Amino acid sequence: MSSRRVSFAMAIVLAAASIATAGCKASAVIESVWPHASAERSVPKPPAPPRWPLTGLDAPDVASTVTRIVSVKIENSPPARPQSGLDEADVVYETVTEGGITRFNAMFQSHSPTVVGPVRSARLSDLHILPQYHAIFAHCGGDPDVRKELADRKRFDDLDQFFNPIAFWRSTTRSAPHNLMTDINKLRTQGIVARKYEPTLTVPGFTFRKAPPSQGPTATVIAVPFAPGNVASWRYDPSSRRYARSINGKPHADAVSQRQYSAANVVVIWARISTAKITGHGAAFLEIVLTGTGRSSVFRDGRRLDGTWTAGVGSPPVFKAADGSVIKLAPGNTWFQVIANTQDIKIE
Repeated sequence: MSSRRVSFAMAIVLAAASIATAGCKASAVIESVWPHASAERSVPKPPAPPRWPLTGLDAPDVASTVTRIVSVKIENSPPARPQSGLDEADVVYETVTEGGITRFNAMFQSHSPTVVGPVRSARLSDLHILPQYHAIFAHCGGDPDVRKELADRKRFDDLDQFFNPIAFWRSTTRSAPHNLMTDINKLRTQGIVARKYEPTLTVPGFTFRKAPPSQGPTATVIAVPFAPGNVASWRYDPSSRRYARSINGKPHADAVSQRQYSAANVVVIWARISTAKITGHGAAFLEIVLTGTGRSSVFRDGRRLDGTWTAGVGSPPVFKAADGSVIKLAPGNTWFQVIANTQDIKIE
């Protein structure tokens, strides 16, 4: 082999050795750019947005969520229809009165309609409902026994129109006594100032879940027979995920908005109802007990969730299934249909 070829071969060997050596040195000094960790880093969960306690919907800010709840007693006899402002209530209780006619106890917090009514007199059932929401109560008189209870300022913040006329007026479009109206903003401002009530208050709310329930029988139509001539019915609309309300087969709509009343949740509460006394007109004045516990059915997202309701003195009712788990409401407004333990409802 010529010296020239030997020199060329040696050069190749030396070059290969140099590359290999360089490669070894390079791999020896490479370090990970990631810091050493024995566990994955955790990212703090962002705070939940403020939500209205009675609807579970987003509130503009935390301060809004302690806005004082205003309860208004609203009539539901045929001359009182169409009512005003019920479509803006967060919660509505419907309870039977004398002769099978019902009345509403409507709770306003997230909305403040300027026309609400017709406002009528208080009933015994209100004495159970009001403390659960720590609500200011707007009404027009009532049975002497009820008014005596409402006068206790340690238990109730009362705005009886007889003694607080500043936030009430008579409509000229209908006849008395079905024409007394009120304004939620005036009740909160002028009424609260005049009586020196607390303008804000933290109130326990309901438990909500946005996702529809995966269990429970379907319920497209609910019929609640308060009396033979007073049947409230609710029909589920899958597109809006809401139940639309009718009375005796006719849509029940609002006088101001012209919208048919609807609810994200319709809750039937079976309660102990008894005759407290006979009125001067010969009708039975009813005691409806809404503290304690009883049977309930929650209707949401087209399903029926059976269980029990439990309510104390200072917080709204809680609904539980047979296994003890909490039945969660759909975000949105709720209508409570309160009937006697002996009554049945019809479901399709």
